[in-house]
Amino acid sequence: MSFRSRLTLVAAIAVAVAVVAASAIVFFVVRHELRDQVDSSLSDLAGGATVEGIPLAAPPIARDTLAPAPLPGELRGGSGRPRDFSFALPQAPPGVPGGLGQLVSADGDVLRAPGKDPRLPVSEEVRAVAAGERDGFFSDAEVDGAHLRVLTEPAGPGMAVQVARSLDETEAATRRIGLLLALVAAGGIGLAALLGRAVANAAVAPVARLSEATEHVARTRDLTRRIDAGESDDELARLATRFNAMLAELERSEAAQRQLVADASHELRTPLTSLRTNLEVLASAGDLDADERRALIADAVAQLGELGVLVGNLVDLARDEEPVAVTDVVSLDAIAAEAVERAARNAPACRFEADLEPCAVRGVGERLDRAVGNLLDNAAKWSPPGGRIDVTVGGEGALTIRDRGPGIDPADLPHVFDRFYRATAARSTPGSGLGLAIVRQIAAAHGGTVTIERAVGGGTLARLELPVARAGDAGQPVSADSSAVLS
Repeated sequence: MSFRSRLTLVAAIAVAVAVVAASAIVFFVVRHELRDQVDSSLSDLAGGATVEGIPLAAPPIARDTLAPAPLPGELRGGSGRPRDFSFALPQAPPGVPGGLGQLVSADGDVLRAPGKDPRLPVSEEVRAVAAGERDGFFSDAEVDGAHLRVLTEPAGPGMAVQVARSLDETEAATRRIGLLLALVAAGGIGLAALLGRAVANAAVAPVARLSEATEHVARTRDLTRRIDAGESDDELARLATRFNAMLAELERSEAAQRQLVADASHELRTPLTSLRTNLEVLASAGDLDADERRALIADAVAQLGELGVLVGNLVDLARDEEPVAVTDVVSLDAIAAEAVERAARNAPACRFEADLEPCAVRGVGERLDRAVGNLLDNAAKWSPPGGRIDVTVGGEGALTIRDRGPGIDPADLPHVFDRFYRATAARSTPGSGLGLAIVRQIAAAHGGTVTIERAVGGGTLARLELPVARAGDAGQPVSADSSAVLS
C-alpha cells in the first residue's frame, strides 16, 4: 500500500469513527428523551388517578372518606354491606395514547379501571411499594404481546398505583431515527473516503515533488534542481528546504572536486613535462659529459621530490572530510615545539624564537603537526636571511606565528587559503599553493579557525585557534614549560 493510500485510509477511518460515534451519541440521547417523555406522562397519569372520584393525590382528610380501609373490588360501608367502588385514570390529551392503570394492595389484590384493559403484572417489588417498604419505580413489561412502560407508586396505606403506556410508538420513532442516523453515518463514511483522498493528495503533493526531484537527481545527476518550498513553515516545507540545502552542498562539493581535478591536472603537467624532458635528454644524448649528466639527474631527482610533495598535498585535500569526533587530548605546545625544531633544521638561515605555554586541545596530533609545520614553512619561505620568526602558544588554544618578511599584498589576502593560489611574488619560488589550504581544512575539521594578516611593523601574522580540552578529560597531558630560543 502506498503512502497516499495509507493516508487516505487513516483519514477515512478517523472521520468514520467520529461520524459513527456522533450518530451513536445522538441515537441514545434521542431515545432517552423519548422515554423521558413517556415517564413524564406516566407520572401525570398517576397523579390524576381517582378512587370513588377522589384523587389519589388528595390530602389525607379527603382520603379518609374511604375509611375504613378499602379492599380492592369492594368498599364496606357502615352497615357492613359490601358495595363496589371505582378506580379511574384521567382522560389523555388529544393525540396522546391512553394509559392503563390499577390499584394493588400489599396482599397482591388488584382493582382495575373500568373496561377491558389487560391486567398489569404484580411482582414482589410492586407489593413492597404497596406495603411502604420501597419507593416507586419505573419498569418495562410485556403484556399480551405489547411492550409497556410501567410506573409503580405508593397510593396510601397498604396500596400502590400502577399506570402504564405502550412503548410501541416510541420504539417505532427510535427505529426510524436509528435508520436515519445509520444512513447519515454511511454517507458520512463515504464522504470521509472522498475527502480523505483529497486531503491525502494535498498532503502528499510536497512529498511527491520531493520524490520526483530525488529521482530526477538520481537519474540525471543534475544537482542544480531545486524544490519550491513555498512560504509556509511546516514540516514538509522545512524538509524541502533541507533537501535544497543538501543539493546545494552536493553541488558545491562536486564543483570543488572538479576544480581540484582541473587544478591538479594543471599543476602536475609542468613537473611531469620537465621530468619527461630531462629523461628523454638523458636517454638520447650519448655525448653528454659527466657533469651535465649529473646535473640532469640531480634536476630529475629534485623534480621527483617536488612531485611527491605535490601528490601528498593532493591526497590530503582529496579527503572528503576530517574526523568529526576527535577523542585524543594532545598538547599543542609540544606539537609546536617539535615543529619549530624541524623547521629550524630545514631553514637554518632563519632564527626561531618560541614562547610556548602549556595548552591541551582535542584533536589528531598528526594532522595538527601538519598544520603547524605548513605555517612555519610558509613563514620561513618569506623571511629574509637571519630574519626572526616568533612562535607563541597561549593557554587558550591559540598559536601565532609572526615573520619579518615583506608581508602579503592586500589584494592577495582574501585568496591566501584558496587551493593552488599563488601570489604574483610567489610564482618564482618553489611550492604548489596547497599548504595554507590544508591548514584551513585541518582547522575547520577540529572546530577551529586560522587567519593570516599583515603584522604591525612589517611581516605576516598567522593565528591558529583550536578548542581547548575541557577540564577532567581522561588522559589530558600536563606538559612542562617548553619555552626556548632556537636558531
